[in-house]
Amino acid sequence: MPNGIIIIDKPTDWTSMDVCAKIRGILREKRVGHGGTLDPMATGVLPVFVGQATRAVEFAENGSKEYVAGLRLGLVTDTQDVTGTTIETHEAAVSREALATVLPQFTGEIQQLPPMYSAIKINGRKLCDVARKGGEVERTPRSITIYELEILEQTGPADFTLRCVCSKGTYIRTLCHDIGRALGCGGCMASLRRTMAAGFTLSQAVSIGDVQEQGETLLLPTDRYFAKYPAYTITAQRQEKRCRNGNPMDAPNCPDGIYRVYGCGGEFLSLSRAEGGVLTSMKNFFGA
Repeated sequence: MPNGIIIIDKPTDWTSMDVCAKIRGILREKRVGHGGTLDPMATGVLPVFVGQATRAVEFAENGSKEYVAGLRLGLVTDTQDVTGTTIETHEAAVSREALATVLPQFTGEIQQLPPMYSAIKINGRKLCDVARKGGEVERTPRSITIYELEILEQTGPADFTLRCVCSKGTYIRTLCHDIGRALGCGGCMASLRRTMAAGFTLSQAVSIGDVQEQGETLLLPTDRYFAKYPAYTITAQRQEKRCRNGNPMDAPNCPDGIYRVYGCGGEFLSLSRAEGGVLTSMKNFFGA
């Protein structure tokens, strides 16, 4: 059965789950998940985890992400992007220098109010479902972190391209909306392309068409995602048996930390934590 990771360059107008459904059909594998939702209008890096690799999704979702976004000033919409209904329009004679002066307000750890058009659930109801019916729900600002935020270019009198590296849970369209509000002219997101997620970049991404043509040959090994951690190879069969049974293993010469653990034959078995000379599995990746 196919196991591994495919980095998809998500096309516009597809949901992240549309991509997963397509991969599920092509590879004939039910276990398919993704490492971080992209809005339908967005394109770019969507890590898709297949088979046993789906066990790594929880780690991938929490990582930082990089985006290149189009900021359109002078336009405010109900969805905070250009696909929504216009609420306000304003003159937006904003220079690159003026925009640069407000960006420091949006770097570091900041509070962001989740948009109504989002999949967040409050009291069991998705905000976007409430918004589509004309309703609104009281929301609480959430802490997010913007690690990097810069202007790449000015593409028109009221249009700019921004690069943003941010934490999980950041809404780039809300960031654009809030930047516009700080400038006094309003703003929204005109485009969005994710250039990095879960440590994977556009240079590693393939199209849906590529997957249709080449299938599971495009799968990256699951342990590629954990490459930043050192490897630990088991050398005794009894120790491997303990690992496969979910038991801690003695590793007296292993410094404390997180490790990629491999079996005697080189199979990637688990992501484990070493503490006090004992390795304990955090997540297993071997078959039943």
